[in-house]
Amino acid sequence: MGEPQSSKTDRPATAGFEIRGGGYRAGIAATGAGLRLLEWDGPDGPMALTETWDIGTRPPLSAGLILAPWPNRIRDGQFVFDGIDHQLEITEPTFGNASHGFVRRRDWRVVNHADDRIELSIDVGLHKGWPYPLRLTVAYVVDDDGLTVTHTATNTGAIPAPFGMGFHSYVRAGDFPLDECTLRLSAGTRLPLDERMLPSGGSRPVAGTEYDFTSPRMLAGVALDTPFSALDVDADGRSRHELRAPDGTGTILWAAREFGWLQAFVADPEAGKSYPGRGRALALEPMTCPPDAFNSGIDQLVLAPGQQWTGVWGMSAVA
Repeated sequence: MGEPQSSKTDRPATAGFEIRGGGYRAGIAATGAGLRLLEWDGPDGPMALTETWDIGTRPPLSAGLILAPWPNRIRDGQFVFDGIDHQLEITEPTFGNASHGFVRRRDWRVVNHADDRIELSIDVGLHKGWPYPLRLTVAYVVDDDGLTVTHTATNTGAIPAPFGMGFHSYVRAGDFPLDECTLRLSAGTRLPLDERMLPSGGSRPVAGTEYDFTSPRMLAGVALDTPFSALDVDADGRSRHELRAPDGTGTILWAAREFGWLQAFVADPEAGKSYPGRGRALALEPMTCPPDAFNSGIDQLVLAPGQQWTGVWGMSAVA
C-alpha cells in the first residue's frame, strides 16, 4: 500500500512510490515523475494497463515520462517568441532537434502522498535558450474510475512564457501481444511528418486512409509515429481511445479538451526500437500541441506572469 498521508517535504524523492484505489495499482517514479506501471485487479488476477519498467533503471523509450515545457520536437532547437530568437540545446542530434523539454530525466519532489494519490512538483529552471521560470505539478489519483492525472504549470517569472505539455504513456491490454489487439482512436485528422519527425504540411483527414482508426483495427503490421488531432469528445468533454485484446478486455486512455493532440507510436524491433521483454509496444501520448508548435504557433500556449494552466487525462480498464 502507499505511504500514509505526509506533509510537504523539501527532500528530493529518490525511490519509487505506489498508490492503490478502486482495484487499481499505480507505480510512480521520482525521475520524470514517471508512471512506471498501472494495473487493475480483474476477475482473473492483475491486468497490466501500461508497459512497465523497474525503479533504478532508465525508462525504455521514455515510457511514462512527462514532456514539458514542450512535447515532441523543436526544429533545429530554434524558435522566436516575443520577437526574441532562442537557441535551445540540441538533444536529438540524429535529427538536429530539441526534444521533449527539460524535466523527463530529473527528479521531482513529493508534495503529498496518500494511499490512493501522490503529487509531485518541479521547477523547470533556466536553460540555454530558455529564460522562462515555470513550476510544474502532477497529481496521480486512483479510484473506481481508474487513474486520473492532473497537471499544472505556473509561470513564476516576470514575462510571458511559451508552453506545451505531453505525456509519454505506453498502453497495453494485459499480457496479449500487441499484434493480437485492436486500436480505436477518436481522431479525425493527422499531421504528416518528414524524415526528421517534423511537420511537412497541414493536417489531413484520416477518413479512408491507412491512418483511420475511428473504427477498431488490428495492429498486426501497423507502423505509427503520428500526431493526430480533431479529437472527437464525448458529452463529458473527454476524448477516448481504446486498445482491446481478442477477448474484449483492454485499456481506455482518455483526455480532457486541454489535450487536443494525441501522438500514436508503435515501438517495433524491425525499426530498431523494441520495448524490452515485449517487442512491439504502443504509446498513446496526450499532447497540448503538435511537434514544432513553438515555430508554427499551432495550439501553442502562452502563460502570463503568475498564470496557471491545468490539464487532465487518465486511463481505465475495459473488463
